[in-house]
Amino acid sequence: MATKINKFVLWTPRILSIILVLFLTIFSWDVFDKNSGFWQTVLALLIHNIPALLLAVIIWISWKYEIVGGIAFIFAGIVHLVSSILRADVEPWYISSVFSLIIDLPAFIIGTLFLIGWFKKRK
Repeated sequence: MATKINKFVLWTPRILSIILVLFLTIFSWDVFDKNSGFWQTVLALLIHNIPALLLAVIIWISWKYEIVGGIAFIFAGIVHLVSSILRADVEPWYISSVFSLIIDLPAFIIGTLFLIGWFKKRK
């Protein structure tokens, strides 16, 4: 039973973090709707994918050092939640914060699972 829990704690944050990064890249597809040139589209795609690329680097580092993934994903969730509340100029802050939980809640869960894996590895 303990090995099943250890495998769950080991693989779940890694798989969920990859899925989250792939989900974030979907938001960059809107650059193809514009009638821009090739290099402008490549630059816009790169700029839109900066958060996903940063999280991909964090996944790569946290594959061995879970503490990095735990802290980074929780921090990323907090930063995204706060920034979505602060830039809520169209709708009230509570509506934009509820919609931002679609991204933030998985980030918090992933970070927590990375920290649990780190604590279990320390024992």
